[in-house]
Amino acid sequence: NMEYDDGSPEPLEGAFYASTSYDKPVFNYFREEDALNLADLLRPENTETEDLVLKDNNLTSIRHSPEFATNKNPDSPTNRLSTSLLSRDRLAFLLRFGLAYVRTETGFEKHVMRYPQIFATKAIESRLEAGIRKGIIWHTQGSGKTALAFYCVHFLTDYFQKKSVIPKFYFIVDRIDLLDQASREFRSRGLHVHHISSREEFAADIKSNIAVHNDAGKPEITVVNIQRFKDDPDVVRSTDYALGLQRVYFLDEVHRSYNPQGSFLANLEQSDRDAIKIGLTGTPLLNASLAGTRDEDGNLTEKQTYNSKILFGDYIHKYYYNRSIADGYTLRLIREAIETKFKIQLQETLAQIKVLKDMDNRTLVYSHKRFVEPMLDYIIEDFENSRVMKNDNTMGAMVICDSSEQAKEMARIFAENYAGAEPIPRPATPVPLALAAEPRPLYALPRRTVRTSALILHDVGTKAERKEQVEAFKEGKIDILFVFNMLLTGFDAARLKKLYLGRIIKAHNLLQALTRVNRPYKDNRYGYVVDFVNIESEFEKTNKDYFDELQSELGDELDKYSDLFKTEAEIAADIEAIKDALFHFNTENAEAFSQQITQITDRAEMRKIVKALNDAKSLYNLIRLSGQYELLDRLDFRKLTQLSTEASNHLTLLNQREALENADDSLNILNIALEDVLFTFRKVSEAEMIIADELRETLRRTREGLGGNFDPGDPAFVTLKEELERLFKKKNLSEITQAEMVENIKTLKGIHTRARELERKNQLLRAKYANDEKYARLHKRLLEKGEPTANERKLFEALSAFKAEADARISQNAQILNNEAFAKAEMTRLIIEQLKNKHQLPLTAENTQFINTLVMKEYLAEFHGHRAA
Repeated sequence: NMEYDDGSPEPLEGAFYASTSYDKPVFNYFREEDALNLADLLRPENTETEDLVLKDNNLTSIRHSPEFATNKNPDSPTNRLSTSLLSRDRLAFLLRFGLAYVRTETGFEKHVMRYPQIFATKAIESRLEAGIRKGIIWHTQGSGKTALAFYCVHFLTDYFQKKSVIPKFYFIVDRIDLLDQASREFRSRGLHVHHISSREEFAADIKSNIAVHNDAGKPEITVVNIQRFKDDPDVVRSTDYALGLQRVYFLDEVHRSYNPQGSFLANLEQSDRDAIKIGLTGTPLLNASLAGTRDEDGNLTEKQTYNSKILFGDYIHKYYYNRSIADGYTLRLIREAIETKFKIQLQETLAQIKVLKDMDNRTLVYSHKRFVEPMLDYIIEDFENSRVMKNDNTMGAMVICDSSEQAKEMARIFAENYAGAEPIPRPATPVPLALAAEPRPLYALPRRTVRTSALILHDVGTKAERKEQVEAFKEGKIDILFVFNMLLTGFDAARLKKLYLGRIIKAHNLLQALTRVNRPYKDNRYGYVVDFVNIESEFEKTNKDYFDELQSELGDELDKYSDLFKTEAEIAADIEAIKDALFHFNTENAEAFSQQITQITDRAEMRKIVKALNDAKSLYNLIRLSGQYELLDRLDFRKLTQLSTEASNHLTLLNQREALENADDSLNILNIALEDVLFTFRKVSEAEMIIADELRETLRRTREGLGGNFDPGDPAFVTLKEELERLFKKKNLSEITQAEMVENIKTLKGIHTRARELERKNQLLRAKYANDEKYARLHKRLLEKGEPTANERKLFEALSAFKAEADARISQNAQILNNEAFAKAEMTRLIIEQLKNKHQLPLTAENTQFINTLVMKEYLAEFHGHRAA
């Protein structure tokens, strides 16, 4: 019954769910994304039912225990998961659509939907209900996008059948290897797969009224490789389409190869305006990003620029790399720099080649035997060391070469020097590093575990042979792959845990390549990237672009932080601006306000109103946090919160109407928050690749951790706030160099950790006073002063007794606080009576006055609606 500890490399704390398994069960996190009122999902308490259940379990004795009452709270961690996951509607959804029996080499496995797949499926349903027929599922690599498409086939079949519509499903890929991979994944889950392999066959399929091609009527998906039609923009026309079917297209990897001009995709867009198009990607292109069009072998053929959202619509659902790491679906990445010694050796070799050959041709130099041989020696030595350290000879490796010529030379030298070499047994006990003989630093005896390799190039071997080699690698029959352009994207092999990077790869393609090693495998906590080419500058540039995009799309966390340090004059100016923005509207009557804004059809005007109301909510929290309670009298913040809901609902309506009226123009579809994940690197021998959105997430957690504090006067809180303010005054939080990012994240995490500890202690103290924050603050101020006692328990006993009397007196006379002088005299009398006379605390005139001042401040603030939390 604990909250998740996302910092743990293994899931140790929290409530998890899994499908039954004959092997080790795979436990899934569950993070609720819908705004559920858990209490509403539970039936009203029924004493007779509870008694029956307790009696049936022989637990009648716990009926009136405080633990039983506590654990019935629907917001406790385990109850929260049980209530959300097993609520009537969601349980029915999972039982019907959320289970898959997957055929593997060793038999069937029972899989259950992961929570991102659940909420992505429900998000698709919501978009369809709103009349939106295209968009992007942005789920990080390794999160199960093909499995999501499988689940959606079953769900959307049921969805459309309820509307008396027959759906037909397509899965669009841009390479033959992805077609094979997707087909295999679908078949293993029981879907019938139909292939389209020619223009004529596709045209015939479009014209057909048949939803499935199999005689048994099994659920079916048609897998299409668009490269078959890359030179035929008129493969289908609007008049070709048969009526009576709802076509649903899942477009895989929509960050590449989908040229909007004259392509199959653009033609498809115009041919069937009612088709549903769902793009799948882990790295959408932002702005006008540069991308290459690839042929079916994965080779770059031409350059195009486009934006994923412009082409495929807004984001339907998003699931980012940081979250997938926390959920255990992907691994963190470690960048390993080449040893200094080896760098010098490479430089010397390169210099010798240039002197001997007088060559300026980079490709020739880097594919020369004098260069490739020591590089390959290093790779094999390093890879074997990794296998030894992990005690696992099943790990696989991939070398991304500088050119196809270099890849061929590596394969040739490997065949001469390593292929088929007999393994040399290593000792059972490692030799200490200091005693190991060079050049083998880990064990005194040599070893040989790498004996097989494959060269994967578009012009080497046949497609069938390359396919066979790729499958052999996945099955563990090949140790290492040498590649140039192929297998950098869309290639999934969990055993691939070592990536040797021999050339610079640009922008999102670099992220795609690196995440080949991020799949969970056995007990590995990391995927490893050995960087021969120093890709730091490329990541610096790409990371900065993505971070700027995040800030512009999602709202700048830095701006939210700066709000924490606003002066009273700045807050007053903000209040005046809010009043000006809402001047023409009735803000005292929510119904009248709703009628007034309903007549607004201009989205820009409506956004201004919503912004003003949202600013009011933020300002309310800021004022409470800063303790400047007198400013709360200048606006009716509670009423504005109610109006904010009305305004947001109307803006949503306008957005949906705009989207429906401009269904063919994806630029006008709702703008949904955009985030992304990217890696940056530290210039050390080995370091974790820090993800770009980790800084933003750390900023958010730290800000919310401080913003939730109910005692802004606590010296410990003031210290944390000042430390944060000093950090911001350095003006470096928005810098995305790797060193600054790592340092800022470290500092913010330290502040967040201390803020959480402070909050933990605050909540314990508040609970002692029956969750009355007034007395928790009063207790802390008196304890800080050390008067009238430094004994915390005695102070609590005295204040508790005083609280009971003071609350009773105010309850009996609600108007007592309207007469401040009278109330002050009454509180003074009670302070002396309870603290001095009954609890023998050493009161003086001075500390009695001090206590009275604190008490009156708290009660008057609460009376006037200025509660600190």
